[in-house]
Amino acid sequence: MPSSTRLTLHSMGFSRWLNRSVGFFVFFILDIVDFLLCFTYRTLDFFFESEWKPCYCCPPPEAKQAAAGGNRGRKMIVSERSGEYSKVVSLTRTKIHLDEISDTLYSRPSLLAKLVKCFKKNAVECSDERSTSTKKKTLLTVNSTVVEKLQRTPRWSDCHCTFCTSWLSSSNSSLFVNVQQPKDNKAQENVVFIHGFLSSSTFWTETLFPNFSDSAKSNYRFLAVDLLGYGKSPKPNDSLYTLKEHLEMIERSVISQFRLKTFHVVAHSLGCILALALAAKHPGAIKSITLLAPPYYSVPKGVQATQYVMRKMAPKEVWPPMAFAASVASWYEHLSRTVSLVLCKNHHLLEFLTKLLTRNRMRTYLIEGFLCHTHNASWHTLHNIIFGSGSKIEAYLDHVRDNVNCDVSVFHGGRDELIPVECSYGVKRRVPRARIHIVPDKDHITIVVGRQKEFAGELELIWRRSCTT
Repeated sequence: MPSSTRLTLHSMGFSRWLNRSVGFFVFFILDIVDFLLCFTYRTLDFFFESEWKPCYCCPPPEAKQAAAGGNRGRKMIVSERSGEYSKVVSLTRTKIHLDEISDTLYSRPSLLAKLVKCFKKNAVECSDERSTSTKKKTLLTVNSTVVEKLQRTPRWSDCHCTFCTSWLSSSNSSLFVNVQQPKDNKAQENVVFIHGFLSSSTFWTETLFPNFSDSAKSNYRFLAVDLLGYGKSPKPNDSLYTLKEHLEMIERSVISQFRLKTFHVVAHSLGCILALALAAKHPGAIKSITLLAPPYYSVPKGVQATQYVMRKMAPKEVWPPMAFAASVASWYEHLSRTVSLVLCKNHHLLEFLTKLLTRNRMRTYLIEGFLCHTHNASWHTLHNIIFGSGSKIEAYLDHVRDNVNCDVSVFHGGRDELIPVECSYGVKRRVPRARIHIVPDKDHITIVVGRQKEFAGELELIWRRSCTT
């Protein structure tokens, strides 16, 4: 082996060791900070909202077992009461399904948690007599009475601006859909655009919509949806933002409301999971599927899928910066809530400062999409869909391969640090007919932003090709 090659490998090994070593101490400190923030937010929630709010710091196995029974036809909150506060386990409009709730919400191992668990175990062993005499059973409560007004009231830590709360003034609980269609309202085909995580419909409307050709604008109806919890769509506090809830809202707000019999789907990042789930549920309606940076990780046999995906996307490393940001957002419920409190609650100020510093030369639609959401929406969507779909997405891809007769195209930025290019090649292995397009020198965002004219032309080609097959 040449000396230069050995030197390179040695350097890479040292960099990896340094990253993990520094990460060990950094994330241990963050474990402590998040632990302290848990008590801080309990106090603040009680002060501002007059009740203790649940969090996911401790797993409630008994409550999960009770939730399995469900209750048909009514909204339910299943909670575990322990001391002074209750922990919400699940809330659905029909029946509780435990497989919709990702275990990563409760199970995010940390060194601090292991130390606390070890301390508790030792404390129990030293006080067997007291523990056996005072042992109490956990009280489980099922509350099927939900006050609609409370569900729609933003939390004190959420943004209360007109834009973020516009959905409250409407009795309609449908998603916000930005529609562009021919002036004569006689579109021949429909295209549904689904944005990614921490984004909104403006990701499409500000980039692609103005750049489609006149022919496309006169033949297609474009529908860009704000997902549940994002943009101008409803942001209910009682939702766990499961895959089922997202799909039902898209079906009700887009497919049913606009009476779509057939449609093309264009999806980015998180939206790819929803697009594949839609295709599996409505195989005869899909004319083409275009995926951008799909978060598909091939899970090894015998490995817990949700945990595997979380560790792949959020590896608890301090470098590169994208990995560090993803780790903080994924592993730390209260730290991520603090980030949301500082940024999302003050997004108008950030937009103003951006325009001021750039002398109004930079459009702020990406800031709007990145910050106009609630922590409840982003936290549950991240865990219940991106991580929680780790065991489901392969089945969706297999269903598309075997039962959905349509064109499948996949685009990925060659420099995407958030979702590796290997994810798109994984889609190709599951769906051999999928066309893979790796765009050099583009990342997770610039796969569209900055090349919107070119990408709009590529989409039109895909749609025309689907009409001839």
